[in-house]
Amino acid sequence: MKTLKQKSAQGRMGYLVRGPAEKNTIQIPQKMLRRNLDLPQLSESQIIRHFRALSKMNYGVDDGIYPLGSCTMKYNPKICEDIARLEGFADIHPMAPQSHCQGALKLMHGLSHDLCELTGMDAFTLAPAAGAHGEMTGLMVATAHYKRLGQKRKKIIVPDSSHGTNPATAAYLGYDIVVVASDDAGDIDLDDLTEKMDSSTAALMMTNPNTLGLFDPNISKISEIVHDMGGLMYFDGANMNAIMGISRPSDMGFDILHLNLHKTFATPHGGGGPGAGPVGV
Repeated sequence: MKTLKQKSAQGRMGYLVRGPAEKNTIQIPQKMLRRNLDLPQLSESQIIRHFRALSKMNYGVDDGIYPLGSCTMKYNPKICEDIARLEGFADIHPMAPQSHCQGALKLMHGLSHDLCELTGMDAFTLAPAAGAHGEMTGLMVATAHYKRLGQKRKKIIVPDSSHGTNPATAAYLGYDIVVVASDDAGDIDLDDLTEKMDSSTAALMMTNPNTLGLFDPNISKISEIVHDMGGLMYFDGANMNAIMGISRPSDMGFDILHLNLHKTFATPHGGGGPGAGPVGV
């Protein structure tokens, strides 16, 4: 597809319709006007057709599935999109007093309660602004947990099928990364985990189902191996859709988790937000 510059031809222009009273309304000093602004010269219809053609090349949830790994851009019912844009919620000033925000606070309180019920966690924070932000928050909670116990643990174990953010977040927080292998079925190799798990391990980070879409049948044994060494089980909620209402992370032995509300629930995905990566413990 040609660019606007390639379609340009000397002398082509669009139209600006003005009434008699508008002729002298633009008072820009002559010395401030550019003399050689090298913009494409096109007719109005050419410009309209150009951008309309570009819009048809765009791809979104209304066109079909977006298979971006586990972070599948799913279809949200339009009523959910409309509710997320309600003026009373979307336009609250960040410095507004609590007395002006009771509706939003009630909504967030109810959301926290529902997330606890769905995941089996005891408490949630809604502060993290995205999944990766939540992941970092969750690991900082783990760090604080060991600090309170007077322990300094330096190692995070991740499966070889883990999300790239898992080792990246752990490394950012100063942890050493140890990768545990998968077995022939695509699940965590229990022998390899047992060998690598020790008292210096802070947590095992994993998704379940994993990035391959497999629910690990040994999850209870995996939790036992980690907990026996005083480690924490960290649940990356990227694939929570698959088990929602069927199984809870707490019942599998997970201690900390983050959720991606644009993946599992109906928060709008992309376009700058609103982002949300709540953390439960």
